[in-house]
Amino acid sequence: MKITNAERNNIIIKEKFKERYEQLTEWEPFIKCSLSFLRRSIRVNTLKISVDELKECITDKWKLISIPWCREGFWVENYEGRRDIGNLKEHSIGYFYVQEAASMIPPIVLEPKAGEFILDMCAAPGSKTTQIAQYMKNNGVLIANDYTGDRIKSLGINVQKCGLTNHIITMMQGHRFQGFSFDRILVDAPCSGTGTIRKSLKTLLMWNPNGIKKLAGQQRQLIEAAFNNLKKDGTLVYSTCSLEPEENEGVVDYLVNKYDDARIEKIELPLKKGKPILEFEGKEYNKEIKNTLRLWPQDNDTEGFFVAKIRKE
Repeated sequence: MKITNAERNNIIIKEKFKERYEQLTEWEPFIKCSLSFLRRSIRVNTLKISVDELKECITDKWKLISIPWCREGFWVENYEGRRDIGNLKEHSIGYFYVQEAASMIPPIVLEPKAGEFILDMCAAPGSKTTQIAQYMKNNGVLIANDYTGDRIKSLGINVQKCGLTNHIITMMQGHRFQGFSFDRILVDAPCSGTGTIRKSLKTLLMWNPNGIKKLAGQQRQLIEAAFNNLKKDGTLVYSTCSLEPEENEGVVDYLVNKYDDARIEKIELPLKKGKPILEFEGKEYNKEIKNTLRLWPQDNDTEGFFVAKIRKE
């Protein structure tokens, strides 16, 4: 649904929301960026076409601007002002995936390799699943899981369109995985979505601290289940499109404090990073939290995002 400038200007911001985010970041740049339009971006699907070949197909009408942290990613601008890049035939046949630039980061941090056994625990609608598969070059086994039939439908459509052949789709609650030994696991957890205000203003209206606490409990279950299904020296990436400390640093803090063999690895990417939250509402987080990646919308003109890379020693 298209959001008008008038709607953005008249949005009501809850006082408690403002009070919280004034403590976490610079309020004016944050809310100004959060209420601005989000740049369109795409990821070239190298399972079907090379980056150069895709450029030849669409650059007569579309300008492609490289995303620094993703070699297959581009912000796109139409020379005539159009925004409907998803209607191109190249999208319909899976040559590229319309994906937000910050959303491309978790699979990059995961570093999938061909031949590995990998789990995408919360996979629908498939943006990160298809990205992982292209890095695996369709070689190995990729379990793409989600928990409802409606979400599985969109996942199935997208993995088919993008030409994945190394995947198995499963449907179950993520915290019920047990007895596996995955090389790598991505937990892109269901969250409050406070990093996605730019494309969903209703997030501001739905924001509720009590709901965030409930989500954090579910997220702790997911990250713990993932860690217990990870092989020794395996890699777990936990990510959300939330900016809430309870859903991000607080969840990772829970894991590393409970498991002595969980280590947070530093993430090095060519982008501007926000400072991780090391203390919130009187609780001081584990010192390793400093290695996590927190992105505010105003940092790189993207959605807000959080990513943690965890190794099982």
